[in-house]
Amino acid sequence: MKISDLVRLSTDNLRRRKGRTALTVIGVVVGTCAIVLMISLGIAINKQNEEMLQSWGDLTQIQIYNYSWHGSDGSSGQEQTLNDETIAQLKANDHVVAVTPYYQPNSFNGYIYAGKKDRYMTYAWNLYGMYVDALEPMGFQLKSGRYLTGEETLGKNKIPVLVGENFGYNFEDTRRKYDSPKRYRYQGQTDAAGNLLEPFVDVENDKLTLKIMTYGDNGEEVAATYELVVEGVMVSDYSKHYCTDSGIVMRIEDMKKLEAAYRKASGEKGEATSNYQEVYVKCDTVDQVEKVEAWIHELGFTDTYSMTQVRQSMQESVAQSQMILGGLAAISLFVAALNIMNTMTMAIYERTREIGVMKVLGCGLGTIRAMFLIESGAIGFLGGLIGVAVSLLISAFLNNINTIMAWFGNTVDLSWITSAMGGGYGGSGDISIIPPWLVLLALTFATVVGLLSGIAPAGRAVKISALEAIRHE
Repeated sequence: MKISDLVRLSTDNLRRRKGRTALTVIGVVVGTCAIVLMISLGIAINKQNEEMLQSWGDLTQIQIYNYSWHGSDGSSGQEQTLNDETIAQLKANDHVVAVTPYYQPNSFNGYIYAGKKDRYMTYAWNLYGMYVDALEPMGFQLKSGRYLTGEETLGKNKIPVLVGENFGYNFEDTRRKYDSPKRYRYQGQTDAAGNLLEPFVDVENDKLTLKIMTYGDNGEEVAATYELVVEGVMVSDYSKHYCTDSGIVMRIEDMKKLEAAYRKASGEKGEATSNYQEVYVKCDTVDQVEKVEAWIHELGFTDTYSMTQVRQSMQESVAQSQMILGGLAAISLFVAALNIMNTMTMAIYERTREIGVMKVLGCGLGTIRAMFLIESGAIGFLGGLIGVAVSLLISAFLNNINTIMAWFGNTVDLSWITSAMGGGYGGSGDISIIPPWLVLLALTFATVVGLLSGIAPAGRAVKISALEAIRHE
């Protein structure tokens, strides 16, 4: 018997028992739908958590701190230094794409001026020295201009820099009194007509002068003057660093040059430290962060932080909720499997004579077994197909429930669903996400459940005696 004949025969048998088949299919639909929705909720919550963590910081970034002394085993003792040699070692890792400190010297004091006769002034507390080749890999985006290359030659006492998008609002008008509100401009500030007030200084076009201020041995004020040449303006993104909003980034060698000039002017003795207190490491993928962080610990730097630590705890919480709810959903699918077995067993009793006739006519045992397996598999597949379709409809309804309820003048808060399953707040508005792979997995799983449920009844069918089956009424 051809496979097409078996399929047609199995389909005809299922159609003859429409009521019983429909009830059995409904059981599979409920089980499939429950499992798909539970998984889809977990996928959506993980996506929300990822987006929330991304807003907090880079998921592929590791921060290394060296504020204290650590031994190679993590205990107090041997000093582990973060310096240029350490950075070169970190860069050599195959899964590290960028490494840089955010260097601010301990000994430094200066002011930045702009405008005619240095009318506008801000304290130079937010200057950072970085490896310029790490800026783009670290995710620093430019609103205008270009990245620093490290090869700029602007002349003596000229320093190329990148400035934060809102750095101009740091300046104050020195011609105004300290208690005058007109002395300052704030981001988002408007005039009486509601028009946005621009900062006093146009950082892209106005000349910026850095004056390093200190006092000599006789108490006189000493100043070294540098021009800050703005090469680009960074897009404000606190998840990358505060400096992208209101800071200044320069080459790390220029930052060290300013530190050396300050130490010389102030009469400080000895060499400036070549070590860094913080170093940031950028990995190629999120999956490699944990391995790279463990490797950094092996190097002796145990004081590290990455968003992976928070991400893992969130994922574990969501997985636990999914297991509990998925287990409840699996129970309904198990009941559906029992219904399939019962349906197929009843079908065998009703078709005993038919089975006997097929055996007498020379039909093979494998063909008879295949016929019943096809029927049970068809029930599983049909139930899975309808279950997936229902799941897609429910998912679409959940994701658009407020749009639908808005037609009736109401809103519904479903954030308790995500919070109950260990989700955070913010991120994507989708409550349920059903990717294509989940659809295929659900169909395959439901079909396999149907086939497995039909094995025992099919085995019973092939064991029926042909003569007894023919005499069966």
